[in-house]
Amino acid sequence: MKEGDIQLLNEIARFEQEHDMEELKMGWSWRHVRVWPATLSRLFKDGYLDNVFRSNSYTGYRLSALGRAMIDETKNTEAIVAENSHKPLSVSDNLFSDIIGHEDIKELLIACLMAEKPVHVLLAGPPALAKSLFLWDIERIAGEKAIWLVGSATSKAGLWDVVAERQPQILLIDELDKMNAADTAALLSMMEGGRLVRAKTGRELDLTNPLRVLAASNRLNVLSPELKSRFAVRKLTAYNRSDYLSVVKGVLVSRESLDKELAGEIAERLSNLSQDVRDAVRVARLSSQLGVAKAIKLLGIGG
Repeated sequence: MKEGDIQLLNEIARFEQEHDMEELKMGWSWRHVRVWPATLSRLFKDGYLDNVFRSNSYTGYRLSALGRAMIDETKNTEAIVAENSHKPLSVSDNLFSDIIGHEDIKELLIACLMAEKPVHVLLAGPPALAKSLFLWDIERIAGEKAIWLVGSATSKAGLWDVVAERQPQILLIDELDKMNAADTAALLSMMEGGRLVRAKTGRELDLTNPLRVLAASNRLNVLSPELKSRFAVRKLTAYNRSDYLSVVKGVLVSRESLDKELAGEIAERLSNLSQDVRDAVRVARLSSQLGVAKAIKLLGIGG
């Protein structure tokens, strides 16, 4: 069922609670609840409404048993999601063991994840500096407590609806510099005390456990001053060759399930061609069909 239909059923349920249904023996019409007749007809066909009266000039409805059950089921699901998402996050000291270097950033992120109140962190710098690896590791241990978003394609529904529906503890945003204006406005509101205002309906959401925002951005100059001020901004520096080899081997073995020998070969071949760990992942995924050398050639890495 669509989220909008659940909202309509809740509004209809409130109408029935606030009015004496004995006086509305013929049921309520679309004018009472201000819902378009075609929408009510669809909800009736799906079994969520009962048709208690019909004539040429009037069609009367009431919530059906199925409609009330759907409302109750949705409320129970939302309660369970909220309860699970706001349990304390268990963080181990080896959370970022697959990332080489950046020890001060590892320590900062672990402290922010365990802090009683939110501290938002933005990792900045050119591509291929492990920014996404940090977000991946946090998503892996956080599970349903976290939402992963890419700024260039946040969601069709928008940031308001995504967060309102799932109520996460942690919001992970890659490519923050590509986020659209509407979602940036929502983000500013959420980061300032965890309050979410949905402009479409005027509905406000006060998160009981304000979320933490951990983001990555290739560019800082395109971010507004008010957005940057809400983050602790940390700039990452490029890997040296030794660190790059270690990072690639770790990622390919732990995330792509490659054996150490093949992971080492890919890392060695790419060490003078690329600083991007994603290139190594692409080569690894094609290596069984093409071999390492041909995969690098066809992908155009270093060319």
